[in-house]
Amino acid sequence: MTHTRTLAVGTDTPADVQGRADPRRVPIDRVGVRGLRHPVRIQDRSGHDQATVAQLTMSVALPHDARGAHMSRFVQLANELDAPLTVRSFHHLLEAMTERLGNADGELRIEFPWFRRKRAPVSGVESLMDYEAAFIGRRRDGHNEVWLRVSAPATSLCPCSKEVSDYGAHNQRSEITLEARVEDIIWLEELVEIAEGAASSEVYGVLKRTDEKYVTERAYDNPRFVEDMIRDLALALEADERIRAYRVGCENFESIHNHSAFAELSRDKDAD
Repeated sequence: MTHTRTLAVGTDTPADVQGRADPRRVPIDRVGVRGLRHPVRIQDRSGHDQATVAQLTMSVALPHDARGAHMSRFVQLANELDAPLTVRSFHHLLEAMTERLGNADGELRIEFPWFRRKRAPVSGVESLMDYEAAFIGRRRDGHNEVWLRVSAPATSLCPCSKEVSDYGAHNQRSEITLEARVEDIIWLEELVEIAEGAASSEVYGVLKRTDEKYVTERAYDNPRFVEDMIRDLALALEADERIRAYRVGCENFESIHNHSAFAELSRDKDAD
């Protein structure tokens, strides 16, 4: 005789394997997803939204008695992203992530290319400059810590080369990276302006001949060691009360050496 097992529709629920208790009693600092690409909108200080594609890293702490995290919930949360990203909306997203995963502690990193329209200094011709940017957040014991990061290209001209040469001076492309822990609204544009302001000259997407003359002479009149740039960055960030901690780095890709020069500096104002 053949026996047939009849299942009532909707009565069988798949086992929640991740939610089972784990007997090893070993907590995990971070568990989550990395390399999750998703479209996002970034709001600028004028109130406009910029569409870009971000790469997300999402994680939570896992208690000793839980076998695993519900990874699909990270992806579901990313797919629900609809509000443009600002410091304020990022706070809400970080809180929603830890609540959705049922964990008090978590980390969220959203990295993306970001574009800024710039006018050439003399001709006024407009072009887009691209930067690397990120929102980085950590939630611990009900408290959020939010960092903004920008990476901006710039030009530096060597003071020593200018001093010892009868004519000319060597310059190089620089990359300035700035991370700031913020307690209030601050815009990516503001951080980019601080970064570019520390260099011998800004760089632009499009320059006419009159602009090229200007930026070349601007750099020559404003020579900067990598140490000069990093110190001026620190002074600018120190003066902004919205910024409570910062990490800055500058790397000069030397034009007369087969190596780079770099400087790094960090400070936590609240630790003083």
